[in-house]
Amino acid sequence: MASTSRTRTGRGRGRGRGSGSSSLPPPPSTLPLIIEEFFIVVYEDPLVKKVRTPKKFADYLDGKEPAKVYLRAADCGPRLWTVEVLFDGQGRMYLDKGWEKFAIAHGVDFGWFVHFKYEGDDVLTVKVFDGTMCRRYYYSDEDTDDESDDDVKPCIHPL
Repeated sequence: MASTSRTRTGRGRGRGRGSGSSSLPPPPSTLPLIIEEFFIVVYEDPLVKKVRTPKKFADYLDGKEPAKVYLRAADCGPRLWTVEVLFDGQGRMYLDKGWEKFAIAHGVDFGWFVHFKYEGDDVLTVKVFDGTMCRRYYYSDEDTDDESDDDVKPCIHPL
């Protein structure tokens, strides 16, 4: 009986299995999952009392579940905004009391994107992007860590 199988030609040589080449990246399932950074898209009124974080970030904090986190605008001085955190028992985490003040001070609006980067010690560095995906830069006219629950001191977006 004649064999109908074909042997490979030299095409693609050095790129397949067993070639000993380590220049190819590992398959996606073996790459580490980086969940310390995430975006929230503002689909609802940004001044709602709480905002849900991605489930994978909540899973990352599993067992550490902080009662509050501290938001720091990437370009707005050393001020930390205290935000209470809620976990709903179903693996979801919400930024609660304090989020509204942060959103007001940074002019967060409907259709905007908010980027969070977990820095450890319950600190999240925040970058705000408007609806055109342009980053908003802020600066503070004072260098103080003082925060009053009754006073919202906005960061200033240069024109």
